[in-house]
Amino acid sequence: MVRVWVARPAFVRTALSPWSRHRPAAICTRIFSTLSTDKPEPSPNPFALEKQTWAETHAPKWMLPYIQISRINRPAGTYMLLWPCFWSTALAAPAGALPDPGLLALFATGSLIMRSAGCTINDMWDKDFDKQVERTNMRPLASGALTYPQAWRFLALQLSAGLAVLVQLNPYTIGLGVTSLGFVAVYPYMKRITYWPQAMLGLTFNYGALVGWAAVHGSCDWSVVLPLYGAGVSWTLVYDTLYAHQDKKDDARIGVKSTALLFGENTKPILNAFSAVTIAGLATAGYMVDLSLPFYLGLSASAAQLAWQVNTADINDPVNLQKRFGSNKWFGALIFTSIVAGKVF
Repeated sequence: MVRVWVARPAFVRTALSPWSRHRPAAICTRIFSTLSTDKPEPSPNPFALEKQTWAETHAPKWMLPYIQISRINRPAGTYMLLWPCFWSTALAAPAGALPDPGLLALFATGSLIMRSAGCTINDMWDKDFDKQVERTNMRPLASGALTYPQAWRFLALQLSAGLAVLVQLNPYTIGLGVTSLGFVAVYPYMKRITYWPQAMLGLTFNYGALVGWAAVHGSCDWSVVLPLYGAGVSWTLVYDTLYAHQDKKDDARIGVKSTALLFGENTKPILNAFSAVTIAGLATAGYMVDLSLPFYLGLSASAAQLAWQVNTADINDPVNLQKRFGSNKWFGALIFTSIVAGKVF
């Protein structure tokens, strides 16, 4: 008798090994696992994990690029601009009184408008950079959804609306507000020439620390507003350095500078130091207007919140960093509530 041997493929020889001879299910499993050509799914893009906002789901198509360039659908930055105005207005209120609701409404409106204008200016400066950064390459100018002429016209509309709010205030405050436009215009350029663009953002975003007091009194008490302004700048260095860590790989590749790149692995101890400066500045401003005990209790809670942000941040995880950044609206709200409580009680 002649025996004919037929070579079996390796996966069949493996599947039909003696230990699995009487286990058909094991045979099938091993054969199909060997044949499978599926590759592991790639990790999701962390910048695509944000929930769609109302703009992406409800806005008319023609309006969407304008909403996106102004970021009014993502209000975290508006809160960062608004809170120093509110803090200063509350500090300027008479003892035992609540801050003027009319002024708060004006500052809320102005913060929304001017933050959106700042975003438009930023995108106009950074179009070529934005194309090369994963988080920003779908912004309207970078993606081609808007043209420069359209952006210029929109910016003119935004600045006109901002001016309409500003002229509701006293002349001293109007002059002070106009000087802030220089910071707004220059900030996007800073990332090209210095590793400290976050400091310039702090000088820009915290101008409300000066404007709020001036709107109430028609002048600035520098013993109050300068510590408050310094606290705001330090606060901005904390939250925007964490935010900048999202883009550090792309920034290093294309030559954009930031405190995230400058601080590197030393980010947490440095930001803890800036957090201490923030709390010290707020405490000094509160002391100068004789705030009562509730302010200092709230300030202690705010210090804990800031410490949580810094010390639980994962500087290599964009989702983690987005959450810490977004939590600053609660930090600002807690400071505002503490100031009001320190005035009233």
